[in-house]
Amino acid sequence: MDDPILDCLIVGGGPAGLTAAIYLARFHLDILVVDGGKSRASWIPCTRNHAGFPDGVSGDELLQRMRDQACKYGAKIQTEYVTRLERDEESGLFCVVWGSGSRRARSVLLATGVSNRRPPMDEDLHDDALAKGLIRYCPICDGYEVTDKKVGVIGSDSHGVAEAVFIRSYTADVTLIAPDKALSLKQEDQDRLKEAGIDCIDGPAQAVAISHQFIVVDTAEGHHTFDSVYPALGSDTHTQLGEMVGAKLAEDGCFLCDSHQRTSVPGLYAAGDVVHGLDQISHAMGEGGVAATTIRNDLCKDEPRWREPTSEMEEAGEGS
Repeated sequence: MDDPILDCLIVGGGPAGLTAAIYLARFHLDILVVDGGKSRASWIPCTRNHAGFPDGVSGDELLQRMRDQACKYGAKIQTEYVTRLERDEESGLFCVVWGSGSRRARSVLLATGVSNRRPPMDEDLHDDALAKGLIRYCPICDGYEVTDKKVGVIGSDSHGVAEAVFIRSYTADVTLIAPDKALSLKQEDQDRLKEAGIDCIDGPAQAVAISHQFIVVDTAEGHHTFDSVYPALGSDTHTQLGEMVGAKLAEDGCFLCDSHQRTSVPGLYAAGDVVHGLDQISHAMGEGGVAATTIRNDLCKDEPRWREPTSEMEEAGEGS
């Protein structure tokens, strides 16, 4: 017997997807979250930007709290990696496929996020350094934590320059390091670095050792020791599923959405870092709430959801 058609299937269990799941479950909709377990939020050893946690909270703890909250109200979460998305033009229904199965849904929310490009280094060393705060990816989130520390930024273009200049507002000791070759910057970028007093080092650069206090980066100009290193190497946006059903992308490679998180494909929505905007937990959660409310309202336009009397209500009515 076929599984019943879901009201919404959410792909991605990060802050955006789980916020939407909480909302949709509390709207009494039948939903499923399929999550590959690779949310960038899980990388965060401790975030102190998240309101309500003055002493900080780890990404793993925050995600677990959100999963528990969604499940409390009836959401179901499956740990799988979605490989295919299809849409039937006649019925408007979606078919979402993963390794061990598939489900049909009236709507789909893509909260698939992005992946940061990692610096050249051993994977275990990278993960250990990340857990200790020796490698950081978001100066907006944790620039405060490197106040007056010695910081290296690995990047070779205007993006790397912009990140180095941003971090310069937290500490006077910032060095821009080329990831793979000698730095070649526009004059405008060179002037920005000079004005900010930011040193430059030619690559290639590779992190070769860490301790609890510092990270050592090997460069063309020898070994350099930093309190933290920020890779500014860009990121890859996970839009492949949406592209399978013809969703349009913006110039920056993110999904093109309206102000209510609708993509160009009817019934397909997107939220979080996969949509253009500030890559922050708070922003992703806000988009998740907007998307969920839009999904509920759009579904009810086509099929009003009247709540049937429960047995408790019927018993109360008989006794009145």
